[in-house]
Amino acid sequence: MLDEFSRIITYPKWRYYATANLYSKDENHGRTTLDSSEIKMFSKQMSEWWDVNGYLKSLHAMNKVRIPLIRDGLIQTSERTLTPLQDKKILDVGCGGGILAEGLARLGANVTGIDASEDLINLAREHSETNPKIINNKPTYYHCTIENHIKTHKEHYDAVVASEVIEHITDKQLFVNSCVAATKPGGRLFFTTPNKTRISQFLTIFVVENIIKIVKKGTHQYDKFITPNELTFLLERNNCLVESIYGLFYNPLNNSWHFTNSQLLLYALQAIKLKSL
Repeated sequence: MLDEFSRIITYPKWRYYATANLYSKDENHGRTTLDSSEIKMFSKQMSEWWDVNGYLKSLHAMNKVRIPLIRDGLIQTSERTLTPLQDKKILDVGCGGGILAEGLARLGANVTGIDASEDLINLAREHSETNPKIINNKPTYYHCTIENHIKTHKEHYDAVVASEVIEHITDKQLFVNSCVAATKPGGRLFFTTPNKTRISQFLTIFVVENIIKIVKKGTHQYDKFITPNELTFLLERNNCLVESIYGLFYNPLNNSWHFTNSQLLLYALQAIKLKSL
């Protein structure tokens, strides 16, 4: 662990880890996960959010792998029901227009979605009213950041999910700290995100955004990507244990996602919170 710490803090953008203990766990000293440019970019995609064949079709398709990952991470049983996540409180951080939140609600989860874009939160609320499959179990949505949400929801959730979100956050330390703070001891955290590798940069940004153009140009910035080791480090210093990391692969030819042994492109990470902070 010390070797890992020494390696990570040599990177300029990670040097603040070494002084992290100067901050109290209840005070952020004016820090925020808010990024107005990211919020503006995603808010502009409102009209396309629920178009399953539009620029966000890969997010819709991703539900087929990320929802089973969350389900199986929370429910260790071979018995299957239509609502296996019933009574589970799940926080969807950076929920956008509600694609993942509605999918989890269909499995019976008590879902809360938060997002820094007021436009997307309004869209999520409106769309949940039109979905007959969740008519009796609509997600609850809040327009706020995760660091503000935990002021009233500390250790509140059985699971906290940040799917395709952390790569859009500048202050990753604050983001992970806040996600962990919202999780109950014994609860799980789930992340999906691109890996910070050159092959991921080439395929995820250059090819996907500029060549085949299935994601809008400017969606990703390589400098904001994070490696599994770096994310593991942030979680472990917050009393979490990383239980599993899976590689993810997206096939644009048939709009499908698959788990793979390689984590070079994208990955899904599952962790458990070991004790109260």
